[in-house]
Amino acid sequence: MTAPARPAVRDAVPDDAETVRTLIGEIAAHQGQSDSVTVTAEQWAGYLAQPDIMVLLAEIDGQPVGYVSAVRRLHLWSGDDIVALDDLYVRPGHRDAGVGRLLMTELAARSEDLTITWGVQPDNHAAIRFYRRLGASVRAKVVCAWTARQRA
Repeated sequence: MTAPARPAVRDAVPDDAETVRTLIGEIAAHQGQSDSVTVTAEQWAGYLAQPDIMVLLAEIDGQPVGYVSAVRRLHLWSGDDIVALDDLYVRPGHRDAGVGRLLMTELAARSEDLTITWGVQPDNHAAIRFYRRLGASVRAKVVCAWTARQRA
């Protein structure tokens, strides 16, 4: 019996826009937030050409099995850049096989020793365990959102 193929990780390029959009739709559906996804593949093609946006695809035999996305941005308190992780997603059937760890390790390798920050839902215990096993510190913080149309 042969060992399962190890995923290859590569930077997403503008030609991967439809794949990235599909994966975003999958994670949004998994989180019950499909209605929140309004970005198009055309928009993603432009985003993937921007140097401050990082999307890494994990593939097995050329088929995507997961991704991590992040934005390099200025941290105003320190004056240094940080990497703000947006999503880490591994497709069902490939979870618990090291794909998430591989994506996080590759993101760290491409992040020039910058601090990587991200949020996680407090009831996502599996994700919190995973991040702790990576060595991440997990701190509780409430995240608020507000749009101009919600002003009183």
